Parts: sequence; structure tokens; C-alpha cells
Amino acid sequence: MDQDTLKASVAKAAIEYIDVYLQSDAIVGVGTGSTANFFIDSLAEVKQRFMGAVASSDATEERLKAHGIPVYDLNSVDELAVYVDGADEVNESLELIKGGGGALTREKIVASVAKNFVCIVDTTKCVTTLGSFPLPIEVIAMARSAVARRLVGLGGQPVYRENFVTDNGNVILDVHGLAIDAAKEFEQTFNSLVGTVTNGLFALRPADVLLVGTSEGVQEKTASN
Repeated sequence: MDQDTLKASVAKAAIEYIDVYLQSDAIVGVGTGSTANFFIDSLAEVKQRFMGAVASSDATEERLKAHGIPVYDLNSVDELAVYVDGADEVNESLELIKGGGGALTREKIVASVAKNFVCIVDTTKCVTTLGSFPLPIEVIAMARSAVARRLVGLGGQPVYRENFVTDNGNVILDVHGLAIDAAKEFEQTFNSLVGTVTNGLFALRPADVLLVGTSEGVQEKTASN
């Protein structure tokens, strides 16, 4: 079973999982990336059942609108019952690395206000220790070199993501060579670097539920601790 088939299967499973939240006044938080795109396509099939969505990126907003799903600014929304998004890596505690697509800051904002965070991945994204996937860090452009030097001092190998600007007008450093066995502490440390907007660790606010697409079907997981 190829990766796209797994992504499509877990996206459909996510629609079933969030069924309880799909009410006439409900607004759904929607993530960014290839798996989230499959979720958006499936969400369009039940768009008459809920009010609309909050998008975590310009690309997600465009895809939602293309399906006729109303998109709301987060500032106009009192509450998000659920946020659904993918991940680049996830461990057994449902801590994540996100930001391969560059939308980490807005994804983290939307996740922070949602009562429930449902992460959807295919089985290749599940790891024991985070860090094989380079950790994205969004930084203000003038601070890029300064932050990079600090990251080297912390044991990372930052690489500037060339020819890429986030929806917020910032740049990204992808940090290689990390073995993140204390994700909450890593997240706090990296966020404390002056010039950093945020980093792609979702450990202080991890997923509540993980749905994993496998060749044997979709598995539901909760944090191991």
C-alpha cells in the first residue's frame, strides 16, 4: 500500500473520529501539508454539517475555499472544538515535529486554542526519538545568523531553507543532528533564542489523539505517559 493510500485512509478515519464535533455552529481547525490536504478533501464531503474552518496557512485556506468551505479568522472565533493536522514525526507521547511545509507557527497557534488536537499520519512518521526529521525553526530574517550560531552551540546543525518565506514573512532554519529525548525542554530552550518566532516541536501542547494509517488499517493511539 503506497503512502498516499495510507494518507487517504487516515484522513477518512479522521472524519469519522471528529463526527461528534460536526455540528451546525462548529468551526474546525485545519492543518497544513499533504495529509491535511487529504483530510480537507474528505471534510468537503460533510461540509453541510458544520459552520466552517480556521486555516493554519494560506495554502490550506485556498484549498478549503476551493471546496466551498467557509474560512474564519481565528480572531473572530471564540472556540475550536477540534484541530486536525498531520506531522513530520511523532513519538509515543504524541509529541510532534511539524513544519516541513513551513506553516509551523500558525499550526501551533491554532493547536493551542483547540480543545482537542487530532494528529493524522501514515506509519512512516512514527518514531521512538524525535529528531531524524530536521527540526524547523521560524526566525526573523535579521536574526538568522545569530540564531544559527546559538543552535550550533546547542549541538544542532542548522541549514537555511533557501528561497522560502513563511506566510508570516519570516525565514526557516532546519536543524539537523538532534536526538530529542526531552522534547518539552528542547521546545522551551529553542523558543528562548532571541529572534526565534517559534520552533516545530509540539511537546508543550502535544496531540491528544493519534490516528495512524497502516497497511492493516487505521490505528488509534493516545499518549503512553
